[in-house]
Amino acid sequence: MERRIIRGAPGRRIGRGKPPRDTTAHDHGWAADLRFAVHCAVALLGLLLAVDAAAGHLTWPRALLWTGLAALLGAVLVPPRVRAGAGWLSCRGLLRERTVRTDRLVSARWSDGVAQRLVLRDADGCRIEVDPAVFLANPALWHRLDEDARGCVERGTLRCGATALRQLADRIDRGHARTVFTISGLE
Repeated sequence: MERRIIRGAPGRRIGRGKPPRDTTAHDHGWAADLRFAVHCAVALLGLLLAVDAAAGHLTWPRALLWTGLAALLGAVLVPPRVRAGAGWLSCRGLLRERTVRTDRLVSARWSDGVAQRLVLRDADGCRIEVDPAVFLANPALWHRLDEDARGCVERGTLRCGATALRQLADRIDRGHARTVFTISGLE
């Protein structure tokens, strides 16, 4: 039996707006964010080399130092790649990929700190942190998480975090309503 994966173009709805059960949703803005990180690193490298050359201090060791500094900036700015399928959500960084079973969630909470993150934990003890803006920009990812989280609430496995998920759902709904009003000229 052949398994077909259907991928829709960004902004195109499949069926009634819900992705088919056997597809993988991913962050459509990831490639643009990656390009931005690379451009920032290259711009920093060019600027550092130009300033050093203009001052007359550019040597091979200094050029290697500036290249390393630019590579470090690029590594810090590379965004995690978020993907979701039926029952799972993964976040792949530079060094490793973390996956959480969204059909077996036990907690969802907001992390403390400057950058707000949604922290999800499953029954196996796996933990993942995701920027809520990823869900706002990618309705298919949010639909996957929301569908599985609702199942966890119904089964009673999601012990804490229904409020955090409801807050995120409200934030996403407000963002989508604002977009609809802006596009239709009602705002």
